[in-house]
Amino acid sequence: MFLSLCYLVLRCVLQPLALHVRSNDFKDLEIVVLQHELDVLRRRTRRPTMTWTDRLFLAAASRLLPRARWQSFIVTPATLLAWHRRLVARRWTYVRRAGRPPIRREIRALVLRLARDNPRWGYQRIVGELKGLGMAVSATTVRTWLRS
Repeated sequence: MFLSLCYLVLRCVLQPLALHVRSNDFKDLEIVVLQHELDVLRRRTRRPTMTWTDRLFLAAASRLLPRARWQSFIVTPATLLAWHRRLVARRWTYVRRAGRPPIRREIRALVLRLARDNPRWGYQRIVGELKGLGMAVSATTVRTWLRS
């Protein structure tokens, strides 16, 4: 009963403040309430899922605040920096394929034909013959093809 009365009195005191123009004190109170809500959310066991717009907003907002104020974010400073690096990298990098380019089927067929027609040649000799024809194939690749 006493707790309900305290709540009602507190609500009646705070309600007129909401109707007036927001003063700095009211804004400070709102910040305290929002920080408390954030603390409550951080106590949850599951992490909230972030959309790309959330990441974009938080990364941009982090660039406007000094690092000392980054504790107010729901994610760690390292995560913010990683998101920012990813956004920058996505903007100024180009898609590249990883690894070596694939070797054409015709070259593979030629390697197998040279090995079949010349059974005494080793893989080094086949690589040398291909190099003479202007085709670059590694000895490891030729050896793998001959074993399969």
